[in-house]
Amino acid sequence: MLDQSMNRRRFLKGSGSTLMGTLAMTSMPIAILAPSRSWALELQQLDAHQGEVLLTLTRHIFPHPTLEDAVYALVVKDLDAEAAANPSTADTMRSGIAALDNRAGGDWLALDDEQQGMHVRAIAGSDLFRKVQSTAVVSLYNNEMAFRHFGYGGERGDAGYLSRGFNDLTWLPDLPASASGPVPGMNG
Repeated sequence: MLDQSMNRRRFLKGSGSTLMGTLAMTSMPIAILAPSRSWALELQQLDAHQGEVLLTLTRHIFPHPTLEDAVYALVVKDLDAEAAANPSTADTMRSGIAALDNRAGGDWLALDDEQQGMHVRAIAGSDLFRKVQSTAVVSLYNNEMAFRHFGYGGERGDAGYLSRGFNDLTWLPDLPASASGPVPGMNG
């Protein structure tokens, strides 16, 4: 989760690179977890523009229209931390974002969604794209806010949750029992 313990003094003396946003509060599961409607992410290695590009790029790679930016910011947080620890990652981020801006005529964020998507498809397979994609797979989906948003109950004990309501996911289609295979411990 984003660092909720950031005090005013630490915020003001920070690097000056901060990614901020406001929860739309359309997602009640996430709204329940949030202590306020506003969020901020202090960046250590990247600047605010680079952070915003990474957040928007992640949205294009893993589009979920109703998922709050605060969840996507977790990807930026992890990319920034890795860039701070690894100069090679920092170079990949900086050069990849510069190339994306250059492709867009100066500012990729200034383009509309469709034009941004065109450039994202053009850089698929680049070092920046692969880095964001591989980081987002974990950062975006392995957190309590995403679990709540998507209705995932999480791990429910050592026995898993086969016999504890695994079929309560309303967004999956109803399949015939024959499509599921045998249920462990129920083979008679």
